[in-house]
Amino acid sequence: MASISDSETTNHGSMWELDQDLDEPMDEEASRLKNMYREKKFSSVLLLRLAFQSLGVVFGDLGTSPLYVFFNIFPHGVDNDEDVIGALSLIIYTLTLIPLMKYVFVVLRANDNGQGGTFALYSLLCRHAKVSTIPNQHKTDEELTTYSRQTYEENSLAAKVKGWLERHAYTKNCLLILVLIGTCTAIGDGILTPAISVLSATGGIRVQNPKMSTDVVVVVAVIILIGLFSMQHYGTDKVGWLFAPLVLLWFILIGSVGAFNIHKYNSSVLKAYNPVYIYRFLQRGKSISTSLGGVMLSITGTEALFADLCHFPVLAIQIAFTVVVFPCLLLAYTGQAAYIIANKDHVADAFYRSIPDAIYWPAFIIATLAAIVASQATISATYSIIKQALALGCFPRVNVVHTSKKFLGQIYIPDINWVLMILCIAVTTGFKNQSQIGNAYGTAVVIVMLVTTFLMVPIMLLVWKSHWIIVVTFLVLSLMVEFPYFTACINKDSIVPAKSPLTGNSLTGYSIQTFDDELEFLNSCKDAGVVHILGNTIVRARRDSGIIKKIVVDHLYAFLRKVCREHSVIFNVPHESLLNVGQIYYI
Repeated sequence: MASISDSETTNHGSMWELDQDLDEPMDEEASRLKNMYREKKFSSVLLLRLAFQSLGVVFGDLGTSPLYVFFNIFPHGVDNDEDVIGALSLIIYTLTLIPLMKYVFVVLRANDNGQGGTFALYSLLCRHAKVSTIPNQHKTDEELTTYSRQTYEENSLAAKVKGWLERHAYTKNCLLILVLIGTCTAIGDGILTPAISVLSATGGIRVQNPKMSTDVVVVVAVIILIGLFSMQHYGTDKVGWLFAPLVLLWFILIGSVGAFNIHKYNSSVLKAYNPVYIYRFLQRGKSISTSLGGVMLSITGTEALFADLCHFPVLAIQIAFTVVVFPCLLLAYTGQAAYIIANKDHVADAFYRSIPDAIYWPAFIIATLAAIVASQATISATYSIIKQALALGCFPRVNVVHTSKKFLGQIYIPDINWVLMILCIAVTTGFKNQSQIGNAYGTAVVIVMLVTTFLMVPIMLLVWKSHWIIVVTFLVLSLMVEFPYFTACINKDSIVPAKSPLTGNSLTGYSIQTFDDELEFLNSCKDAGVVHILGNTIVRARRDSGIIKKIVVDHLYAFLRKVCREHSVIFNVPHESLLNVGQIYYI
């Protein structure tokens, strides 16, 4: 009997061991899984290879911004040198504060096991606070969770924030809505980026052929877009190897041309690195909304940098940005500013005109190819975002194809690919104008950045357990840059000057002109035949109005007015002989 007791005490059997395994806390297992990504060591050669590949996938969008930034800052031309210096100073410090300091060195660390983007931040937060409202579990599995069991000091700010988030249903719903807004605008970037990048690049054809029709440029852009989306099924690894040399060559090109222009035209432009010129630029107060909206385009692609994190390790992206991307962008923008100061009439196409004639056509080919690559960043980011939304039950089921055996995050989604292609072509052919696309693009980008900023606050408190002073500093610096850009993008509703009476009802606005210009314009309309002149009044909020009033009047009311039946339809006026004229009424 004693031997049996000894046997029972020394050998409990396999069933007992299984029970012991099942009783292990699931957060310990989850911790081991989470550390698989962090503990994975990359050799120096592999890390440099991945940094090189990331150029072709992650940084194309950010790198091609010099194609259109200054044109969007000064759509009506340049008045004096100080405006160019001030705009350049804004670009320099915006690039420093947002892509470099905020994203590369802070936000990239907030990845969810190597996944980036707004949904990844939400998933990470849900494991440290019970804030999830997404019903992605079976009823019997509700008690099974990888929810963190870490505790916080009772009266600490982290404990108070955690309790506030968990206590109220409306905070959980607002958090989810905020994440969905950021996700939707990030997907919108995937539509707008290929359109504006490819259209801006192909527009260089008209620099050497001014008489070429805009329709020809649009057709070339559409053909390029179709080819781009047709290549996606090869996967990120192959596309990265194909595109990375082009992007590296592109950064070397814009950096070299920038340094050449600084030396040739105006080295005094380097004083823009003094932030005092930002204050002087803003003090002049001339078309600030338009200027800030244009500067905002210099950091487009930054949000894709975070969303594309699943394709490459953090250190590889940090190396590529600090060694190649950042210094070359600074040289490119500084060189363009030097050229514009010497040639103020060329601001509309300053990038192409600043290129020496001897290398113009090679540079044009590289620019076009780089614009194609630029689209790759947001396309890959869109795939990643859709996959995360699918995992959380927030998106209809689609076929996800894993294109790499080494890296789990490298995927391709056929259905989304073709939908993006159709929408990109629709935007390109519908707008035909990089300035109009740029307005929508800048708004989408800044919304994603604001969402990321607000989500980082609870993550820094609950996940990283950062001191509240560090959190407040991060929040203030981010909002100090991003909120003015958000306001500028909301207030930007440029009125396109009317050029011809035969362009149909696209003459939705009539710019303020001198009496002679108006008389000449009306005479040209008269010479074209019978003209129906229809008066309109555009209602806008005053510049000193609050943000709510501006949104209601400038956007909500304008939308309702636009969808109503127009007078030209009621009176059955032929579009080819219709002229809309009117005035802006500020309330």
